[in-house]
Amino acid sequence: MKKNLFLFFVLLNSVAFAQVVNTATMDTSNFNYQGKVIVNGYVDTYYGYNFNKPATKEQPYFVSMARNNEFNINLAYIDVKYSSARLRARFVPGFGTYINANYAAEPGVLKNIVEGNVGVKLFANKNIWLDAGVFGSPYTNESAISKDHLMYTRSFAPEYVPYYLSGVKLTLPLSEKITTYLYLLNGWQQIADPNEGKSLGTQLEFRPNDNWLLNWNTYVGNEQTATAPQNRMRYFSDVYFIYAKGKWSATGCVYYGIQKQNNVAETNSATWWQANLIGKYSFTEKLSLSGRLEYFDDPESVQITSINPGSGFSSYSTGLCLNVQIASNVVARFEGRSFFSKKDVYQRGDTAFNTSNLLISNLTIWF
Repeated sequence: MKKNLFLFFVLLNSVAFAQVVNTATMDTSNFNYQGKVIVNGYVDTYYGYNFNKPATKEQPYFVSMARNNEFNINLAYIDVKYSSARLRARFVPGFGTYINANYAAEPGVLKNIVEGNVGVKLFANKNIWLDAGVFGSPYTNESAISKDHLMYTRSFAPEYVPYYLSGVKLTLPLSEKITTYLYLLNGWQQIADPNEGKSLGTQLEFRPNDNWLLNWNTYVGNEQTATAPQNRMRYFSDVYFIYAKGKWSATGCVYYGIQKQNNVAETNSATWWQANLIGKYSFTEKLSLSGRLEYFDDPESVQITSINPGSGFSSYSTGLCLNVQIASNVVARFEGRSFFSKKDVYQRGDTAFNTSNLLISNLTIWF
């Protein structure tokens, strides 16, 4: 009997790992370490060169892999996990240029929390979990963890939605193929809450088979802060898919956001949206090529303030990325990326320009 149970759990885990991984969230590892503490590590290094030569050494409009013409660490962290039958916990302190740029608004040691949460299984015979703390965001098809993605650099899409969330999350499996998540949050990528209101988020994940994942997310919250007193309610929704079968992998995401703004005598609605498509073909187990097409439009600068204030922001991006799997836990990337716009939203020296080109290389290890 014990032997049969062991074989059952081995088979169950092998089926789970065969499924497409939801790379939008940080936790892409199996959490079944019953009664044990597990410690993992991750180091993502890079060198990028922008041919527009930004004067400040910062890649414009990005927080990921954002330093120019210098060798640096995008993200390094220690991942401490604990799991039992009805309890789980995770603490992930992180460091690197991504942390410096993306957590700039957080006070003190909160700047270094990639994740930190505890979870309780509410019923012994039902897989319903309540988690509280800081956890990875479900919004868009890309997270901060580059090893899990088809391209090394991030699209515009994840750079302008939350990478992390702070609050509580309720996990509700509706069937073998559908899981829903409900969020009560401090706000839009905020650990320290800048106002008195709380925000709501939802996630619906559908797995029709082992090769496909479809996801729909929503967000509703009041975004008025001391630095953005004009902001009122924000409404946001995204839809993305992830596909993997044989030598081919692909993912795509579209989203649309509405920001209510109170400007003295009236309340206006500012909007922004984006679409992206990324594909990968594997020549061998160790060598693959990925490509990206995307468009981001923020005409009233809800998320992106252009170098030409008042002009709004819109841009296309294309890119190719060569992926070399050096070992099971080591990957090297070599990516070229071009940005082009109908507006002069990029800068070359002292001159506003409508194009920008980037070459970037990367070496990532996890253990």
